[in-house]
Amino acid sequence: MPRVTLGYDPRFPYRNELARPVIGLEAEFQPFVDGREVVPEELWKTPAAFIDQTLLRRTQKSSQLPTGGAVYFDGGVIEVVTPVIELAPHSTARVVRSLWEQIGFVRDQLDRWEKRTGKRVTLRAFSCHTNISFELGRDERSSDRTIQKLAVLLAHLLPAPVIVAGANRRSTGIGVRPRRDRIEITLDFTPDPGLMAATTALIVGIARDVIQWPSYRLEELDTRQIPQLAELQPGKHATRKGWVAKDYHFPRSPFTSDIDAPDWKLRGGGTASLREIGLAIANVFRSSIHALADPFSERLLFSVLEGDTPSLLDLADRPAAYDDVGRATRWGSVLPDLENFAGLMQGPDELREHIEARDARRVEHEAEPPKMRRRRDLEEQLAPPWSGERTERRKRPRRYADRRSQGAAGSPAPLTRSDYEQVFLNLGSRRNLRIGEDVFTPVAVRGWYHAVLRAPNGEERLLSIDQILQLGDAWT
Repeated sequence: MPRVTLGYDPRFPYRNELARPVIGLEAEFQPFVDGREVVPEELWKTPAAFIDQTLLRRTQKSSQLPTGGAVYFDGGVIEVVTPVIELAPHSTARVVRSLWEQIGFVRDQLDRWEKRTGKRVTLRAFSCHTNISFELGRDERSSDRTIQKLAVLLAHLLPAPVIVAGANRRSTGIGVRPRRDRIEITLDFTPDPGLMAATTALIVGIARDVIQWPSYRLEELDTRQIPQLAELQPGKHATRKGWVAKDYHFPRSPFTSDIDAPDWKLRGGGTASLREIGLAIANVFRSSIHALADPFSERLLFSVLEGDTPSLLDLADRPAAYDDVGRATRWGSVLPDLENFAGLMQGPDELREHIEARDARRVEHEAEPPKMRRRRDLEEQLAPPWSGERTERRKRPRRYADRRSQGAAGSPAPLTRSDYEQVFLNLGSRRNLRIGEDVFTPVAVRGWYHAVLRAPNGEERLLSIDQILQLGDAWT
């Protein structure tokens, strides 16, 4: 890393914490070259070996991307991460979009490397980590309100709804890892942007609500009458002293079982299907999910939990897109297996047969069969957040500026950028920053809170992204 001047300058007071709570996503991929798995550190040494652009440096094995995030090698996988994105309405869709923009950049660079070398590179989905701020001060914490107890509580609370919303037939578990200032939820990567946005909205909505609870003891679930799987016993995570709910921590694998079979025992008595349990838990946190998600993600999430839209667990096997992420799907597209969320209800015979069989089972246990939503209703409610938006920059000015935010009739306005996200986009694009009479050049990024800037005289200073925001529109 470049040397940073430590001498006092009133323009650069050191800031160690962010002013706003944030979220971020990480995704890991196993690289294959000509069908053989490779270790990226051994093949490329650093990401710069297959990226043909000059990038800001982060560490020896990681680089800042012009799309705002970063790429690095970590224990045999290629990992991409988003910038931190502050919590606000639509923030869960923003962070998912950002992740897919990092994936798209890396995939494009690998495509160019393929053309230069004549080799073929595929990225197999491995894992996805959702990081959520835990910003409670010392005066707000207690023996019943520690981040370790929060991790245990979420390890019991999250598995049922997360498995239904985002897991696949080959998934093996859901992990919760406490970090110093955040909680990290780990699960399989979902190669469908829509389902990933729905699952992220679920995870973040639940976790942020629970963080505000006065106690993180498991008894709080009973007090709040939240359904719990009676026979789920999470185990210790292999890393970072966290917790994990693997398939063998359940009485049987929830990933290969019928999620609509009403035979999962509930704590306190009774049985229900895994989908019903997931829906009941999500309904408790619906207001928190609504506050942070976009309308598409929220509606798709509950459409899956209610059974109106199939889950990945309704498919016979894990979709093939898991084995070639970034080429088969991009932000704004969907898995071929889930070609049209609304149209699935009028889709292939096997899906109709599945839905009819599921409803037949429900009739046996309910006084009245549930009413399926009409296809037109689903089409109206599942309008995606990328309607009317293009991720690439326009090469020509718009002829009619007043049409900038208008998509198709009735479609939502394009998804905006968060403040923190815009800072990292500017840093990644290597835009200069004016501070007083001096113009500083970004030369590196440290972690997710700080940038290293070089002054005209060669001195380098450390600035937090909050301090950069306070400068206003100072980018040149």
